[in-house]
Amino acid sequence: MTTSSHKTAGRAKNPITSRETVPARPRRASMVALFFLAAAGLLVSLVAATLFGSANIGPLDVVSTILRHVGLGGIAPTPPLPGLLDALIWESRFPRVLLAAAVGAALAVSGAVLQAVTRNPLADPYLLGVSSGASTGAVAVLLLGIAGGVSLSTGAFVGGLVAFGLLLVLLGGGRVASPSRVVLTGMLVYWFFSAVTSLILMISGDANSTRGFTYWLLGTLAGARWEGVTVTVLIILVGVLAIQFFAPALDAFTFGWDAAAALGINVTAARIWLMVLTSLITAASVAASGAIGFIGLLIPHAVRILTGPMHRSLLPLSAIVGAIFLIWVDTFARTAFMPHELPAGVVTALLGAPAFALILKRLEY
Repeated sequence: MTTSSHKTAGRAKNPITSRETVPARPRRASMVALFFLAAAGLLVSLVAATLFGSANIGPLDVVSTILRHVGLGGIAPTPPLPGLLDALIWESRFPRVLLAAAVGAALAVSGAVLQAVTRNPLADPYLLGVSSGASTGAVAVLLLGIAGGVSLSTGAFVGGLVAFGLLLVLLGGGRVASPSRVVLTGMLVYWFFSAVTSLILMISGDANSTRGFTYWLLGTLAGARWEGVTVTVLIILVGVLAIQFFAPALDAFTFGWDAAAALGINVTAARIWLMVLTSLITAASVAASGAIGFIGLLIPHAVRILTGPMHRSLLPLSAIVGAIFLIWVDTFARTAFMPHELPAGVVTALLGAPAFALILKRLEY
C-alpha cells in the first residue's frame, strides 16, 4: 500500500464535518450577504403569510396594523382597518405566524446542537425524550384533569422538563463517557413516556378526547394566542441566543469529546448546559405546537451545505431558515384545503422525507 493510501485510511472521518460531506466554508462577504438575504426572507414571510386566509387583506394593511399595535402608528402607511379585520390580523393570523417562526427556529437550532453533541447526523430535537414527556404531560391534563385550571400547553411544558430531569438522573448528572450513552438513554426516556401516554389514553380516554389529543400530537399551531405565544417566543429567543455562546464548544464537539477537552473546553459543563437549553426550547415548542417532525433533522443539514460546519454561522442561519420553513408549512396547512386544516407535522413529514433524501444524496452519508 502506498504512503498516500496509508494517510487516507488513517484519516478520521467525522459524520458532521468531514470534507467529503461538507463544502468549504464560504467567504465572509458571501456569508454576510447570505444572512441579509435570509433575514429579509424572514421579514417578508412574516408579512406575506399573514395575508393568506378567507378575508382579502393587502400587505400594507398588515404592516400598518402591526405597527399600530406595537406603538409605531405614526409611520403606518395606511389608515386603520375596521375592528373586525384588525382583530383578524392581530389576534388570529399574526400570532400564529410568529409562533410558527419561533417553533421552526427552536427545532432547527436544537437539531444542529444535538447533531454536534452526539456526533450523530440523525439526531433531532426529540432525541432526549423531551417530546415524549411533553405528550404525557399534555394527555395527563387533558384526560385525567390533573391540577384543575392548568392548560394543555403548561402540562406539556412541565412534562417535557420532567422527562429531561429523568434523563439527567439516568446520565448521572450529565457525567457520561460517550455520545452513544446520551442517545441510548434518550431513547429509553422516550419509550418510557410513550408507554405512559398510551396507558393513560387506554384507561381514561374517550373517542372525542383521544381524537383531539392525537390531532395535537401530530403538530398544529391552531391554538396560537398572544398570552401563550409571548411566553413561548421569549423562552425560545433567550434559549437560542444562549446557545450561540457555545458555538466554539460545538465546533470542538464535532471532533469528539476527548478532542474538545484537549482544546480546553469544559466538556461536562458545556454538554449539560447545551442539553438543558435544547430541552428547554424543545419543551416550549412542543407545548405550543405539539410534535412537529423533520425540521430539526432536515434544516441543519440543508444549511450546512451553504455555511459549512462552523456553528457561529450554522446556528443563526438554521434558526432563520427553520423559521421561514415552518411559516410556509403552516400557511399551506391552514389554507390549502379550507375550511379543513391539516396538522403541520403531517405536512413537514410529507415535504421533509423526500427533501432529506435529496440532501442525503448530495452529502453522500
